[in-house]
Amino acid sequence: MDYDRKSTVSSFYGQKGSMDHLNHEARARGDDDASFYGGGGQQGGANSRAGYNRNSFFHTGREEPLKGGDEEAPEGGWDIYADFNNAGPRYSNFGGQQNHEYQPIAPSPRYDKFSDRQSPTSGNVELVTVPALGAEWQKDELRDMTKGGRREKKAEGRRAHWQQWRRNERGMCGHYFKFRFTVWLLFALCCAVGIILAFTIPRVPAWNINDNTPLANATGDWKDAIPAQFSRAPANFSFPAFANLQVYTGGNFLPLKFSHVYATVYDLNTDRQVGDGDLGSYTVPAKEYTQIQLPLNFSYVATNDSDTTWKNWYDACKNKASTTTGTRDGLKFRLELEMRINGLIGSRRTSTTVASANCPIELAINAA
Repeated sequence: MDYDRKSTVSSFYGQKGSMDHLNHEARARGDDDASFYGGGGQQGGANSRAGYNRNSFFHTGREEPLKGGDEEAPEGGWDIYADFNNAGPRYSNFGGQQNHEYQPIAPSPRYDKFSDRQSPTSGNVELVTVPALGAEWQKDELRDMTKGGRREKKAEGRRAHWQQWRRNERGMCGHYFKFRFTVWLLFALCCAVGIILAFTIPRVPAWNINDNTPLANATGDWKDAIPAQFSRAPANFSFPAFANLQVYTGGNFLPLKFSHVYATVYDLNTDRQVGDGDLGSYTVPAKEYTQIQLPLNFSYVATNDSDTTWKNWYDACKNKASTTTGTRDGLKFRLELEMRINGLIGSRRTSTTVASANCPIELAINAA
């Protein structure tokens, strides 16, 4: 350390130091020779002039300590809020110092919310920077408020939902029933329904008529319900009988139920209707041959006894004793069946022909 440097420290209580930190000059003071070890600066010889020089230190700001008490204070004392609320003399401006970092803010003009006029203390204000007001609604916004616009919005929403569902991004019920899941579910349901229908849908059965005895004599109540007679004037005939039929339900897995089985008999030569019948409601087991006797009511009315149809049926049913050979002609007819099966829509038809059938009745020798 250089012990013989002259101290230029300013006095704490002397003249006010300069605040110009860039252009200040060191001034010699009467106390520059002051020492920590006594006055006069002579004690201890050359090595005892141990002081300090302010030029050997970097000055960082305002010199400390501040002047205290009421020294050079304005009347009324200092107000520490004066620098902030502009209510009194500012300490930073005292002694000729100017602080350009802060500027006082002028009070803003006040407006009366109940009146368009400004308060008397404020000046005129021009709305120069206020932008011009534009249109309140755009054309597309006005379009959206109409019924057609709302329909378009709904249609666009439906299309968007459909596209999202097709892309497997959303389900039909929230997160459920997305596209892939729905497709597989429907496929499984179709397979299950197909299997169920394969076993439950009824099939049309096969019908056969007995070749040896296509027609049988009526018995019971059916015999008493219709009288057996042939008449020449007027020419007509009527008699009851049963058709010996066989039905095969090999294609069905469940019992087959008929709601009706209608029968119609036509003469094979003249194609005139000579009889009809109705089996009514009837149930047959599955995958079996079932014998059925279908009741038939043979009846025909002609103009006279020379009618071909009446003559053919009379010759087939007359008494054997009235013939020269002892045998009667056979009946020739076509039997048509109309079936109404539970489980099938509409009716199904089938028919068969009989070339020679024995008449189920035999007239008396003295009959017409």
